[in-house]
Amino acid sequence: MLDQTKVGYKFPAFNIDVEKGRLKMFAKAIGETNPIYTDEQAAIAAGFKTIPAPPTFPFTIELEGPELLPVLNMLNMDIAKLLHGSQEFEYFDSIYAGDSIEVSSSIVNMFAKKGGALEFVELESSYSNQDAKLVAKATCTLVYRNA
Repeated sequence: MLDQTKVGYKFPAFNIDVEKGRLKMFAKAIGETNPIYTDEQAAIAAGFKTIPAPPTFPFTIELEGPELLPVLNMLNMDIAKLLHGSQEFEYFDSIYAGDSIEVSSSIVNMFAKKGGALEFVELESSYSNQDAKLVAKATCTLVYRNA
């Protein structure tokens, strides 16, 4: 069983600079064809200050943190027994090329199903820009198989 006392644990925050090339590559990788995600002039013409981040981009920011999936070590989880159950995003403003984004994450809930054979870990992340403005939140549910 995973250590339920870790609910509420806050992982160390970190900052990532968002670069235009990275946004363009991400747009291409997800099949996004709207030119606002790849052409700065198209983005400006559409009312953005520069190239905005495509939807779901905040998740990739977390992969740039000092430790990949720090919850694995925190809860002593075997990655072979782990499944990415779900991911939800809530947006408050755009993330732009040139922004510096601070990522703050915590474990917000843990529960078991099937008599403890499956455990669920809910993580919440907040993304704030260089002006300390909250631009997005994400909730991720990991499913851990104990059997």
